Amino acid sequence: MLRSLDKTVGLSTRHLCQTRKTVEKLFSRTKVLTIDNMNPHVKNIEYAVRGPIVIRAGEIENELKKGTKKNFTDVIRANIGDCHATGQEPLTFLRQVVALCVYPDLMKDPTFPDDAKQRADRILGSCGGRSLGAYSDSAGVPVIREDVAKYIEERDGIPSDPANIFLSGGASESIRNVMKLLMTALPGKERAGVMIPIPQYPLYSATIAEYNAHPIGYFLNEADKWSLSVEELKRSLAEGKKHCKPRAICVINPGNPTGQVLTRKNIEDIIKFAKEENLFIMADEVYQHNVYAADSKFHSFKKVLTELGPPYSEMELASFMSTSKGYMGECGFRGGYVEIINMDPAVKAMLTKAISAKLCSAVTGQAVLDVVVNPPKPGEPSYALFKQQKDAVLGQLAEKGRMATEIFNSIKGISCNPVQGAMYAFPRLDLPRKAVEAAKAKGQPADAFYCFSLLEETGMCVVPGSGFGQKEGTWHFRTTILPPVEKLGEMLNRFGDFHIKFLNKYS
Repeated sequence: MLRSLDKTVGLSTRHLCQTRKTVEKLFSRTKVLTIDNMNPHVKNIEYAVRGPIVIRAGEIENELKKGTKKNFTDVIRANIGDCHATGQEPLTFLRQVVALCVYPDLMKDPTFPDDAKQRADRILGSCGGRSLGAYSDSAGVPVIREDVAKYIEERDGIPSDPANIFLSGGASESIRNVMKLLMTALPGKERAGVMIPIPQYPLYSATIAEYNAHPIGYFLNEADKWSLSVEELKRSLAEGKKHCKPRAICVINPGNPTGQVLTRKNIEDIIKFAKEENLFIMADEVYQHNVYAADSKFHSFKKVLTELGPPYSEMELASFMSTSKGYMGECGFRGGYVEIINMDPAVKAMLTKAISAKLCSAVTGQAVLDVVVNPPKPGEPSYALFKQQKDAVLGQLAEKGRMATEIFNSIKGISCNPVQGAMYAFPRLDLPRKAVEAAKAKGQPADAFYCFSLLEETGMCVVPGSGFGQKEGTWHFRTTILPPVEKLGEMLNRFGDFHIKFLNKYS
């Protein structure tokens, strides 16, 4: 009888355990969104300037704070064009206008100049409730769009319509908005293709990946100061047509990461190529104030396209500008614009509808943009200080560009084209075979292996060329020229010492 009871209890216990497992399975919480079922196109996004090396740089900074002993006392972040983060002082007039807009009671403060108060009053007068805290029109505050149009007219000597100006959170948001219009949403050879320079700024490859489009890379000519040939454009497009439907060509001028400035002839050739191939032109011109080489000059795509006359002057073009670069460096405010040229009115209406769904870009960023396009004029109280600060920033960038070019070219196994514009150098590395093999053993591109070693040994954080694209078999890295002259000199000295040790180790 006891045996029978034990057997019954045993069966009941097993039954209870099975029942409990069934109930737990039914009521257990599982993740709706997993790495396996999430949007696959988002997983394809890569953004080198904030990639693994930058993550490691942050870890090293924390280690240093905790007292870990290293060969250096600080991390020099030269991975991204963040001017103020590397020590650049904000422009006085710009910050005065923004302060007045954000806190209008400062209008009563006699230490603020009258021209700053007038700018702020004009901006606030076009804001709902005279407050930057109100939503703006989806395309931006009306008077700021008017000022952008005037700025473009003064730059090019060609009329600009405020109705064609759309303000955004930095140029990046405008680039994404326009590129989205070009997508076909079709698979295979019918999906949209976008021509991008190689090397390129990773925003483009990342956005193309997110939108499931096809990147059509065209190589810049490193042997000729990163120039662009029509023959290469034709080669690239012919290859791209095998995989997609080409819709647009993106051009970055002045260049990022390469720092080149396109000649007018080069721009004319690109426009004629785009006309022949029926491509929409996306002109990334955020570095238009950053031109340093004596024989270089910025030419806007709009000006060249217009002066070429019909049929070129009838082509579709989007030109992008930002408050983050230039002499301003106001990255955190996220101000920017796009000017749309010759866009079909029905498509322009769709662009307006799309950005309306986001309500508007940050109005503080719009206010910063207004100061950039409407700076102090000669005779106004703030002009002298503004000009002094602007000239100082651009003068120092030119000096640092020359310094970086000269020092890199003086080091064995490195060559670097002149920094004609923007705020980066993109040196080429001649790496020993053993270093390439060591990188391969770690599953890294050789320049990534080099940059990780550089970070660990010196605290210098730069971005490998493989994050921007480069010709197969070549190795590069991108570094900003933003640190103060003394700090940049220290950085380049650290670099030179490291490079010699690296060559000795792997030769």
